[in-house]
Amino acid sequence: METKKEEDDLTWSRETIPRVMKIVSTKLPQRDLVSLLLVSPWLHRTLISYPSLWLVLDFREMNKAGDRLTAALSLSRYQHVKQINLEFAQDIEDRHLEVLQNKISDKGIEAITSACPKLKVFSIYWNVRVTDLGIKHLVKNCKHVVDLNLSGCKNISDESLQLVADNYQDLESLNLTRCIKLTDGGLQQILVKCSSIHSLNLYAISIFTDKAYKKISNLAHLQFLDLCGAQNLSDEGLSYIAKCKNLVSLNLTWCVQVTDVGVISIAEGCTSLEFLSLFGIVGVTDKCLEVLSRFCSTTITTLDVNGCIGIKKRSRDELLQLFPHLKCFKVHS
Repeated sequence: METKKEEDDLTWSRETIPRVMKIVSTKLPQRDLVSLLLVSPWLHRTLISYPSLWLVLDFREMNKAGDRLTAALSLSRYQHVKQINLEFAQDIEDRHLEVLQNKISDKGIEAITSACPKLKVFSIYWNVRVTDLGIKHLVKNCKHVVDLNLSGCKNISDESLQLVADNYQDLESLNLTRCIKLTDGGLQQILVKCSSIHSLNLYAISIFTDKAYKKISNLAHLQFLDLCGAQNLSDEGLSYIAKCKNLVSLNLTWCVQVTDVGVISIAEGCTSLEFLSLFGIVGVTDKCLEVLSRFCSTTITTLDVNGCIGIKKRSRDELLQLFPHLKCFKVHS
């Protein structure tokens, strides 16, 4: 016969702990949730009963990610998964996906997207084996993607951007870092058709010109824009980007054609700006800093003018007079 203490312990395990976990589990990272499954049968049953907890598979920076992915997707709790993160994941090969569709390259994308049609976030960071065919599988199988990271996928072309533009017109975030085969034509398709984008990363793509950059003005909701290394961006192109009134973060590092004229247009148009990098731009001077202070003094917290030889050194107090909320200021030595 159970003692009162045993009954209380049983009630605590079966009822109280699961009730508490129902509240706190939504705040825990996926890896912690998986660990909690092993604590007790009651906790296991409780966590499994909430499908909303199992919408993400995060294998970022993990070893044996291929084996882990295959094992996870065989579990019923992941049947509604919407996000798979494989950034810097190790040991992934096509053979890990054969159990899904006898088919990570284009074949891998076909298998993963077929198995997970509800994906909203897709990141295939630095995978040089992926081509336009892989993106074709993606848009065919996953209709609800709003966050797409193709950073470092050097073998995709304008065909991929056309596919994305035609199928993901509600796209909110796009990362094309170092996708070196793209041209103005492909980017223009995105900028015309995907007007809901609020984060656009074009880091280290030097081929684009003002012909495409001008179309960025279509992105009324744009908040984050990375144009590091945009060697063909001129002041005129920047004047169109200045129409993005909600811009909060702008990286113009090594945009070597830019001068005070372009930065002043940004200052006057993007008055919510918090982060601005002018690193390596020798054509800007104290004049643009003064205008930035006039229009963005209450918002800017980070300003990088390292290598901007036309901008003089200032004391901390002088900087705070220009930008009272400044937390990080980098200047050439």
